Amino acid sequence: MAASTLLSAWGPLRLGVPGLCRCRQPRGLWANAWRLPEPAGSGRSVAAVSRPGTSGTDRYCLELLRKRDYEGYLCSLLLPAESRSSACALRAFNVKDSVSEKTIGLMRMQFWKKTVDDIYCDSPPHQPVAIELWKAVKRHNLTKRWLMKIIDEREKNLDDKAYRNIQELENYAENTQSSLLYLTLEILGIKDLHADHAASHIGKAQGIVTCLRATPYHGSRRRVFLPMDICMLHGVSQEDFLRKSQDKNVRDVIYDMASQAHLHLKHARSFHKSVPVKAFPAFLQTVALEDYLKKIQQVDFDIFHPSLQQKNTLLPLSLYIQSWRKRY
Repeated sequence: MAASTLLSAWGPLRLGVPGLCRCRQPRGLWANAWRLPEPAGSGRSVAAVSRPGTSGTDRYCLELLRKRDYEGYLCSLLLPAESRSSACALRAFNVKDSVSEKTIGLMRMQFWKKTVDDIYCDSPPHQPVAIELWKAVKRHNLTKRWLMKIIDEREKNLDDKAYRNIQELENYAENTQSSLLYLTLEILGIKDLHADHAASHIGKAQGIVTCLRATPYHGSRRRVFLPMDICMLHGVSQEDFLRKSQDKNVRDVIYDMASQAHLHLKHARSFHKSVPVKAFPAFLQTVALEDYLKKIQQVDFDIFHPSLQQKNTLLPLSLYIQSWRKRY
């Protein structure tokens, strides 16, 4: 996918980012926003934000998210109270394990396949995530196919090979991230074609951004997963990323991918007026996606820039404001 075909996505990206609007929020909003839980490492226990009577398995899922998927953790906490524990169970189920050997990964996938089958037979194993997932399935009658798609796609991805093209990466994202969003919509009681279309595009944007964000980490382990077709288009090799090259060609690869993620966000938001407002909480992760895309634009698509590895301490506030405005 040539950069020239994506120029319309953002326009003249390298000319800088317009200043953000500064507006004063109501005091109550600020006060409530700062009550959101702090990032992992802050020392604050997940029990502090769990409602009274929360089960041990529920707390386990929350703690797993807090440590492994902080953005998903925050998004889950902003869902309606009756949907929160089910959404946390789904996100905990979707947390990707890191395995050193393919055989171990295959064993885990087989465990989860049997677990999902057992859940739908009303006999979940005594494992915290499985128990909470069983509760979610019973409570919301979740579609088994979406859960199995996540497992099947993860299993196919165990080879740890670079994606052949951007479509392959988008397909992986559709079957994992988008499937998670379809299930979240079911938890919220949403059955709407426009919401499904938005979820599909948001999931693909999430997959691309995740691939970009993980590039420095993977590079430190001598691995590169960026789509080969885009790298070949710009004459970039895997070694260029392993050496943390800042050449223009390397930045052009990142530009193409970031532009594609931005296009998916743009398409998802084009359904804004047609998507039921009740579905908006499922799409709050767009806040974190847009934040990363703006940051990478500001550093001229230098994927290894130190600022991209820093957590956004204002993310809880940004998420709360978007939730309060009923936007995604």
